[in-house]
Amino acid sequence: MKPQVADSKINSSGTSVSSTTSTLGEANECLFEFLHAEIMNYVIEKNASDSNVKNTEENLSELEWMGFGVGYRIIERLTREWVRFKDELDMIKFICTDYWSSLYHKQIDNLKTNHHGTYVLQDNEFRLLKHLANHNSNNNNKQYLRECPRLIAFTCGLLRGSLANLGISSIVKAEITLIPTCKFHVEVQRV
Repeated sequence: MKPQVADSKINSSGTSVSSTTSTLGEANECLFEFLHAEIMNYVIEKNASDSNVKNTEENLSELEWMGFGVGYRIIERLTREWVRFKDELDMIKFICTDYWSSLYHKQIDNLKTNHHGTYVLQDNEFRLLKHLANHNSNNNNKQYLRECPRLIAFTCGLLRGSLANLGISSIVKAEITLIPTCKFHVEVQRV
């Protein structure tokens, strides 16, 4: 199966021009979003049938743990050919650029740090929240903000798992005040 499809068109001078569209890339994005939604549904339905689990915290914890495992393995593949990072800030910059691009096809929009182990990664158009932005209005803003934690728990796990593989023990929390903007707060745990 070829990853790209070529379409042949005639330009204004009458010559044939081949334009390539990445239909596989579009399919991958769609599949990622579908898989993410199904993972959420699986965890929620599984825990709803379990009489011991009545708390959404359990759902979020399980989604975050799944993300941790996936993030741990993804960063291993991405950094296989890289030389070791100089310091913690270089690792975070890699997460904001290459790692985020491989997952969400864009870089983190803003990185802030206090240089004491706290980092804020801001994505102004977080892909998993974009579809909520289309339905968001003042009337139902609170409803969508209540649903957001389960949409971002997996991504918090992705970040924490990738950092763990790089040797950084951390706590990752997300903040959403305006959909689809999401801020990920990474707090490095010093030993």
